[in-house]
Amino acid sequence: MTAAPNDLALNRPGDAVRRKIIELQPSAPMRLVGRWLPGTEIHSWCNGLVGERVTGRRLNRLKGRGWRILHAVQWDSGSDIDHLAIGRAGVFAINSKRHKGKSVWYGDHAITINGTSTRHVVISQREARRVAQALSRRCGFEVPVRPVISVVHAAKLKVKNAAPPVLVLAVEEVDRTLSGLSPLLTQDQVDRVYAVARDPGTWTGV
Repeated sequence: MTAAPNDLALNRPGDAVRRKIIELQPSAPMRLVGRWLPGTEIHSWCNGLVGERVTGRRLNRLKGRGWRILHAVQWDSGSDIDHLAIGRAGVFAINSKRHKGKSVWYGDHAITINGTSTRHVVISQREARRVAQALSRRCGFEVPVRPVISVVHAAKLKVKNAAPPVLVLAVEEVDRTLSGLSPLLTQDQVDRVYAVARDPGTWTGV
């Protein structure tokens, strides 16, 4: 079966970020220069692109275990979901965060990077609720979605909360952790959610 040209299953990890980088700097030589200049907007986006590629490779390992994986799922507003993992253990909206060489600490309600608080947790929770609303509307049954943050290239990751509202994982643990979770969905439900999730129309008007 040949995928339709607008099938989101064709997306590669970081595709939305690639488009943004090209939009910011159409010149390939200048993009290469900007990539290596800390503090520039291009450098920041390129850093995010590396993180999404690394997380994407980890998630793609799950495909051999019956999981369905989507990358760079774009809302009609222009923002995107870095990755969606759909399997018997449920649906996971995964946000990739690259904090190379930094210390990441996750307490009860927030993540700090080298001691500076971030909004990573709040944003991930909000995104998961939006994804659940979009999928549930099209699937015809309630689709629970759990937010996940994949931490890439951090020097140290410490998670204090034993039952955190957002699953915060070092990228090296993402595939192993998700594959070890207990089943919540039937295989028919997994197939239905995946069919809905790969349709760009699911992500409009939400």
